[in-house]
Amino acid sequence: MKELESIKSVKENLVKLIDDDWGLVCACDGEKWNGMTISWGGAGELWNRDVVFAFIRPQRYTKMFMDKSDYFTVSFFDKDKKDALKICGTKSGRDGDKMKLAGLTPVFDGDAVYPGEARLVIKCRKIAVQKMDNAGFLDKTIEQNYSAGDYHYIYVGEIEKVLEK
Repeated sequence: MKELESIKSVKENLVKLIDDDWGLVCACDGEKWNGMTISWGGAGELWNRDVVFAFIRPQRYTKMFMDKSDYFTVSFFDKDKKDALKICGTKSGRDGDKMKLAGLTPVFDGDAVYPGEARLVIKCRKIAVQKMDNAGFLDKTIEQNYSAGDYHYIYVGEIEKVLEK
């Protein structure tokens, strides 16, 4: 992996990567690591910093790792890893080592972790977290995404490093 100068050096469309190709958000607690497939999220500029936004429901096992760690990564893969992403999006790490089941191997970068099989990795330092509140939904049809009332937590991470194969 080579380190890019910044997120602005990524030549791919991040919206397409997240929405169509899917990403994997990962965090660790010092001993164990976990990740989950994401198809919602974003990247941009906030508070004069390059940032990534990750949305995680409260019941997801990955949320515990996100809360314990100061860092998280968002990784993207070649198309041949789509089945691995399906596993990471449908299995819970509570029930076993889904990362191993998906064929993903951890690479530790300080207090962050990412799968060695990724082709693009964005390492972020967590700078904010906030639970979504439906009182802010101006378009009330958004509520249809929350029939269980399990509003996402929004994690904002300042981008510290971008790695690319």
